[in-house]
Amino acid sequence: MAVLHSTGISVRKTIGKTLAWLFAVLAILIVALAVFILTFDWNRARPYVNDKVSEAIGRPFAIEGDLKVGWRHPVGETGWRSWVPWPRFSAQNITIANPDWTKQKHFATLDEIDFQVKVLPLLAHDIVIPAINVVNPSVDLERLLDGRNNWTFKLKSSAGPSEWKLDLHDIQLNKGNIALSDQQKKLDMQAVVDTLGQPIPIGEAMKQQEEASRRSSAEVVGKQGAKQLTAQAKAVAASEASGASAVAPGVPVASGASVPAATAGVGASSVVAASGVPASATGTPVAQSTNSPQYGIGWTVKGTYNRSPISGSGKLGGVLALQDTSRPFPVQADVKAGDLRIALVGTVTDPAHLAAVDLRLWLQGTSLDHLYDLTGITLPETPPYATEGHLVGNFKQGASVFRYENFTGRVGGSDVNGTVVYTQRATRPLLEGTLVSNLLQFKDLAPIIGADSNASKAKRGDTARQPSDKALPTEEFKTDRWKAIDANVKFTGRRIIKDPALPITDLYTHVVMTDGVLSFEPLKFGVAGGSLASNIHLDGSATPLKGRVSTEARHLKLKQLLPTAKTMQNALGEVNGDAALSATGNSPAALAASSNGEVKLLVTDGAVSRLLMEAAGLNVANVVYEKLFGNRDVQINCAAGDFVVTDGVLDSRVFALDTQDAVINVDGTVNLKNESMDLGVHPHTKGFRVFSLRSPLYVKGTFKDPHVGVNAAALAVRGGAMVGLGLINPFAALIPLIAPSNNKPLPCQQLMAAMEAQHPTAPPPGQREKAKALALPPGTPGASAVSPSTAPSKQPAKPNNGAALPGPANAADYKGS
Repeated sequence: MAVLHSTGISVRKTIGKTLAWLFAVLAILIVALAVFILTFDWNRARPYVNDKVSEAIGRPFAIEGDLKVGWRHPVGETGWRSWVPWPRFSAQNITIANPDWTKQKHFATLDEIDFQVKVLPLLAHDIVIPAINVVNPSVDLERLLDGRNNWTFKLKSSAGPSEWKLDLHDIQLNKGNIALSDQQKKLDMQAVVDTLGQPIPIGEAMKQQEEASRRSSAEVVGKQGAKQLTAQAKAVAASEASGASAVAPGVPVASGASVPAATAGVGASSVVAASGVPASATGTPVAQSTNSPQYGIGWTVKGTYNRSPISGSGKLGGVLALQDTSRPFPVQADVKAGDLRIALVGTVTDPAHLAAVDLRLWLQGTSLDHLYDLTGITLPETPPYATEGHLVGNFKQGASVFRYENFTGRVGGSDVNGTVVYTQRATRPLLEGTLVSNLLQFKDLAPIIGADSNASKAKRGDTARQPSDKALPTEEFKTDRWKAIDANVKFTGRRIIKDPALPITDLYTHVVMTDGVLSFEPLKFGVAGGSLASNIHLDGSATPLKGRVSTEARHLKLKQLLPTAKTMQNALGEVNGDAALSATGNSPAALAASSNGEVKLLVTDGAVSRLLMEAAGLNVANVVYEKLFGNRDVQINCAAGDFVVTDGVLDSRVFALDTQDAVINVDGTVNLKNESMDLGVHPHTKGFRVFSLRSPLYVKGTFKDPHVGVNAAALAVRGGAMVGLGLINPFAALIPLIAPSNNKPLPCQQLMAAMEAQHPTAPPPGQREKAKALALPPGTPGASAVSPSTAPSKQPAKPNNGAALPGPANAADYKGS
């Protein structure tokens, strides 16, 4: 037993000594490792590190400064873990080379990078880095026209998935520089990024941007326009606060649109604005919770895009917020590109793949068509504009959808409200929407067809100039853009503000654009108590453009048609008419100059000032009488116009006015090619009239400079006869001024029946064709030489929907109310 006992003691002593030595050796190794780490010149390892990283990224990588490893006390650890030091790695002057075809030598340079690594998680193959500090990073991005770029790396593929996982908690950035040269996008920009001194809540950024954007709006649309835009925006916010679906009183939302889910049913004191930012009823953010997104990085940018200057600034969320793809990432930007200014505040989900956006968006510029270069969306030329609204969207492969919801805007002196939806499709994108203007300045429509002044063109950056001697717009349509996108947009102008001489009250149009073909189905104006509706079909898929137009004028009141003419204020009749034209050409002037078709007009059951009628017939005695004793009325039985249009020349086959006292007919031509007129006005007195010269008038000159006068030859004959007779007997001088009646008034009922039966027609674009004239009895003043039996026969031209061009529904359409 004693032997066994001594043996046990010996074994325990041996084990104890062994363990003691093991601990001693471990301690020595730890100390030696610590001494090695602290004293080893890690720069000797740089070639190995450089080679391994270069092999992994397929691009030369180099640490050209010191490579150091040290130990630091752990931060935030408690208990025994606080006794385990963390290694700290740092490297200076790091470079990553560019391909040999780039302008710059390096893709990226870095003054210094340092970070710490938690030791214990390494046992589980987890690389946990609490923070990385990056000093003065600089990145150069380049892309050539052929598509080559320097940001695509040929990374070395591994045999299998790595057992190691990286967990990065924070990045501290100290002034980074990014340069971008993209020949495909015509971009050349330099950006500077830096960490903010302290995080900025998204609500505070929203408030600051709202104030800045509204100040900028005043520079574009004027102080009054900016004030009205602010009022519109507040009306929208109040509407959303009450859960209404309208963007303003009486302003509908586009088909399929709805108030954002965040705003529906929320009280006015707690409205939620775009991007989940709490806001007041006026759209101004209020205090945010601690969970509200915050900005951690600021940036500025300058450069050129398509040779136009770009400058701007903004903020982003923290870099590590990018790791959580399900959490909205805050963004803010205020950028000016040429004459366009874009500002936004909100969030982006999964920024690396742009999964979704939720933004408050402000747009300002000199013309909406300038957005084409930035977005690829075809919009019309307009006066200066400013808008603000809510942009939401989802990015999907080949099927992205974006909604500019409940936006408000000013375009020139007009307001515009509504919702538009952009949908990406395999063929062409589609733009849909419903827009409303409660107060529309008629002059703001002029740039759409290039009919604004040269000063206005210059202001919106258009190099085209209208010749001083031309009345019809010569600016060409940008048909090359019509194939870039399809459109289905409805626009209503509820009240039109215009020159008092223009009797236009309201506007509605449905714009449809498909594969380069632009249609207005219809373009309808409220005019003089009636309507002027046109179906316009412009095929821009071929050169030159091919156009077809059919127009209906219904119940235009004479009194309202010329509201500034005092002699028309007692008028009671109406104007009705139809037109059908086809043409080819890339501008309004070119289309008019090549037009072919027919125009028909009819005035029924009216009365106008005797002063106007007698002045037109040069009935001197009655003109003097009216000047002395006032104005009386003369009854209009009817008036009719029937014109054939051939290669831009309007020829009057019937152009006559039947009154209780006279029949006046007009003949001649109007040439739309050179904008000239050559018309004759011929009065035919019905009864025995004294002091009536009955001399024809002429209307000549151009649209810009017309000349109206008396036919000198006819007047000279009558005047010479009067003087000759006067030498014999003074009373005989009255004989040439006596106008016997021809007793052949215009057959008004036949005119109405003929216009109802013979709708205007037009040949296909580019073809000439004359239609038959109205069937008037032989000998009627103004009757055409073309009779129904000899007129060429043809089928009515078909508009784009395949139906015959519209005509009056019945004879009542032509009768006055």
